[in-house]
Amino acid sequence: MELYIDRLTKQYKNKIAVDRVSLRLGSGVHGLLGANGAGKTTLMRMICGILRPDSGTVSFDGMDVSQEDYRAILGYLPQDFGYYPDFTGMDFLMYMASLKGLRKKDARYRSRELLSLVGLEGREKNRIKTYSGGMKQRLGIAQALLNRPKLLVLDEPTAGLDPKERVRFRDLIDRIGRENVVLLSTHIVSDVEQIADRILMIRDGRLIFDGSADEVRGNLEEFYLEQFDERRDDIEEKRNGKEEMYHV
Repeated sequence: MELYIDRLTKQYKNKIAVDRVSLRLGSGVHGLLGANGAGKTTLMRMICGILRPDSGTVSFDGMDVSQEDYRAILGYLPQDFGYYPDFTGMDFLMYMASLKGLRKKDARYRSRELLSLVGLEGREKNRIKTYSGGMKQRLGIAQALLNRPKLLVLDEPTAGLDPKERVRFRDLIDRIGRENVVLLSTHIVSDVEQIADRILMIRDGRLIFDGSADEVRGNLEEFYLEQFDERRDDIEEKRNGKEEMYHV
């Protein structure tokens, strides 16, 4: 089981959003870190076949991203996923299941299973417009899992989740990653630190770090800042500021 990305490139006018990125991702959880505008979302959209690259290829176990078989094994949660506000949670999952080709009986069983898994059991008949931001995000995670994807791509999946929900999410992704390929991006470094088997860092469209958590020198957040040319003095200043605050 392998996601193969070969020299993937995308340019918008004078800006190169993704610059010749090559990766081989096997089963496990792969955390993608980068600042806003670094190219994370563009890379993920090309991996999901939503955006066509200027050059390079994406395949999963020999299936090209453009093939129907590839889409059948893909689960995707975009940063801002669309929904119909007057749909109930169950209506939305059933609708998404039909788009993914699930039979109605299987779709209903799977939808109920996922609603329970993400903590929305008992809220499935409520309209989505009444959901909190965290509930909507949990519903988005559920739709990404409907077809039991072998490749799961999650763009900022913990946005809007409270600390308890984030722990539940990390446990869920940890289980899924044992037998599938999971790629997630987030600005919350601790989420990646907790669950990622492999850490990827992207800056200005280029991959600048690819390694395991064990290869990171010391604290991941400090290492992340160092990779993005943050001065060590800034890190020390933040730390000293916290210490002064605690001693006030």
